[in-house]
Amino acid sequence: MASGRATSVSLTRAYLRRIEDLDVGGPALNAVRCVNPAALEEAVAADERRAAGGPGGPLLGIPVLVKDNIDVLGMPTTAGSVVLAESFPGADAPLVTRLREAGAVILGKANLTEFANYLTVGMPSGYSSLAGQVLNPYDLSVTPSGSSAGSGVAAAAGLAAVTIGTETDGSILSPASATSGVGVKPTLGLVSRTGIVPIASSQDTAGPMTRTVADAAALLTVLTGTDPEDPATSGNPLEGHDFTADLSSDALRGARIGVVAEQIPQDGTDERFLWDAALEALAGRGAELVALGLEARRRYDVASPVLSHEFKRDLDAYLARLPEGAPVRTLADVIARNAAQADVALKFGQTLALAAQARDLAPDSADTAEYRAARARDLEESRDRIDALMAAHDVTALLFVNSGSSSIGAKAGYPSVTVPAGYRAADRRPFNITFLGRAWSEPLLLGYAYDYEQATRLRRPPSAVNPTLVRRRSLALPGPRVAAAGR
Repeated sequence: MASGRATSVSLTRAYLRRIEDLDVGGPALNAVRCVNPAALEEAVAADERRAAGGPGGPLLGIPVLVKDNIDVLGMPTTAGSVVLAESFPGADAPLVTRLREAGAVILGKANLTEFANYLTVGMPSGYSSLAGQVLNPYDLSVTPSGSSAGSGVAAAAGLAAVTIGTETDGSILSPASATSGVGVKPTLGLVSRTGIVPIASSQDTAGPMTRTVADAAALLTVLTGTDPEDPATSGNPLEGHDFTADLSSDALRGARIGVVAEQIPQDGTDERFLWDAALEALAGRGAELVALGLEARRRYDVASPVLSHEFKRDLDAYLARLPEGAPVRTLADVIARNAAQADVALKFGQTLALAAQARDLAPDSADTAEYRAARARDLEESRDRIDALMAAHDVTALLFVNSGSSSIGAKAGYPSVTVPAGYRAADRRPFNITFLGRAWSEPLLLGYAYDYEQATRLRRPPSAVNPTLVRRRSLALPGPRVAAAGR
């Protein structure tokens, strides 16, 4: 675009055609819930800004898809729920404001697991009552994983330049790993959560989902910032930081990285071969690998009183802020509206919503006491364990398989970056490695991921790994054979 060989309009039109070809037609990936009806107008405005030669912003004219639990003015924020199909916010979420200030084109909304997978137990990743099931382009028979399934699949299949997901526990890292992508789960407070349909404010965050580390760094640079309505952002030491400046092919030289023993795959498996190859590549770039045991005591628990308690509290607060005429105002309203149209809304039930609604949020209640104790235990078993382990072994990051860092990192509020590390030989399903660090260590983690990515360059597009995805079939029957002349 800077050279004039392309425009934002031509790029936006190309992505809209690709969405039509692959997401609506073709394999029908169903990753995009809706496109922004003003996308081309925004692209025209971006081209005019560029032509005028004034300040354009670092994402000028770049089409971006955002997960459909993030507020965009003029579009409904549905969280994948039929109940919220007509729920229009009164303003952009601050992160969307930052995208617009950077010149980005809001291409549309990505499909997701309904209510970020906190409606019920047993709902498939990527399923929503409003928009249906997201499919994984690398293997249509396996899960796209995580609640940000649409964002991950859209990035993988090239339905937008970059996408944004959200994570409470694994919902960026897991779909990025399942779709051979780069995912950044930031430190809690690096990116504003205002204007995002929540699960739990002690763990929720938004972050980039892209095809390359450089794209993730560029997007994170724009998303980062303080927000007076989100107290977690008030202590952000990376305000205004340019994460693209941290990308170096020497970042791993001399780095001490802890290899988490519990994450090592079994001998003789495809995963073990890929894991060993990743360790060899890291060592080849000059990293010192330190074996250690994390011994995380508990993994993700959807029945956690922390998530259940905060879901009721935080969702009620989000819904209460909606403009006049909003379809629901409380979690109780959501439950009632779901029950009234159960044939459409409740294929998998709403057990988690019911459990959350049953909690007593009064400050002196037994439920609140249980919640506070559980949250303190989460911090002890995550943040305290990570800090002590990293200090004892003098390491700056921990290394995990795929999204293995998600639960302990989510409870701690610590950042992770996942990056493609190849494909299993038996079925070509993607394999990733993930770096986890202390709070505000994104500059280090992105540098490590970039150095590894540049050394290996293992990512392949879905069309190379799963070529039948876009192969067109002929449904015409062969005609009758005609005898050759003279026979």
